[in-house]
Amino acid sequence: MKVAIVYDRVNKWGGAERVLLSLHELFPDAPLYTSVYHPDKAPWAKVFPKVVPSFLNKISFLRDKHEYLAFLMPLAFESFNFDAYDLVISVTSEAAKGIITKPGTLHICYCLTPTRYLWSHHDFYFKNPLLKIGALPLVNYLRIWDRIAASKPDVMVGISKAVCRRIKKYYGIGAQLIYSPVDLDKFKSQKSTHSASSGLMLSKAEASKSGFFLLVSRLNPYKRADLAVCAFNELGLPLIIAGAGSEEAKLRKMSFNNIKFVGELTDAKLIGYYQKARALIFPQEEDLGLVAVEAQACGTPVIALRKGGALDTVVDGVTGVFFERQNKDSLIAAVKKFEKMKFNGDALRENAQKFSKERFKKELLDLINKYGKL
Repeated sequence: MKVAIVYDRVNKWGGAERVLLSLHELFPDAPLYTSVYHPDKAPWAKVFPKVVPSFLNKISFLRDKHEYLAFLMPLAFESFNFDAYDLVISVTSEAAKGIITKPGTLHICYCLTPTRYLWSHHDFYFKNPLLKIGALPLVNYLRIWDRIAASKPDVMVGISKAVCRRIKKYYGIGAQLIYSPVDLDKFKSQKSTHSASSGLMLSKAEASKSGFFLLVSRLNPYKRADLAVCAFNELGLPLIIAGAGSEEAKLRKMSFNNIKFVGELTDAKLIGYYQKARALIFPQEEDLGLVAVEAQACGTPVIALRKGGALDTVVDGVTGVFFERQNKDSLIAAVKKFEKMKFNGDALRENAQKFSKERFKKELLDLINKYGKL
């Protein structure tokens, strides 16, 4: 069976990229097709036997500025030829689902979310009234194309219950649920019972490194790291922020001395931070949010906005604490509530098992087998 994998763009690292590596383990000979490819910013992609970018990749200075290419994305993905393949798996939050396949080719779309700037987060991306009006013709065109593109896959799969609901709402299509995977052999706990008020159960040598809260995220506007900064400026508690992005300079400027930025981390270093943190701060509405699962797998509870994928990944009062409104005061109240609670490491790890890589692979293979491709 010949298999191809398709992804919107290969120029960064995040939760979706972990999905692609899991797919590579299942189908090691499958090439990766994409709109643009930036090898220096996506070294993880070198494990694929071949990365096939579209004609857009010839515009080299735009390889990591894909937001300027939205109007060309439909043409980029429709230009690929998949006639030689029996199975194509598109992983997408934008245009990769719009590929064209022949009738004998099974196309499974693993939908990260319906295109954010067109649907669920349209008002967030177009806050400026003039920009919103000026972009209306392009947005209307892309919405029409996006709905048509969503009808092309033979099977639509959502990564969370929230995403499945969005697929039904915006595309009018029912979707199957397969949670994104976390490598639980890598993300491990070194704690048993985690006391929010007393810190971690660490050796004396390690104790001086603990006592902090952790935020792990790309530092882009919709991730709402600014909310965490404002809350912890007022709380005065130590917060470590891991990640990089367009808002980093702004966030650094507004942060008090109790907030530290450590940049992008290797998995090995990130695991160490997860294991020693008192809690992960999760202020954004995510499609799923694998960092919340990684933290729990490492024995660390989560303080999360009660919205989106967090409803799938966090069990209120058992593996974390929810806050109701996406504002500073609500997050501060949740942190204060958290500090009076205790969490069991076994319960945290057990909840993370729902998102294991083994479960992901089995459910995907079962789905492929259902359509007679295995």
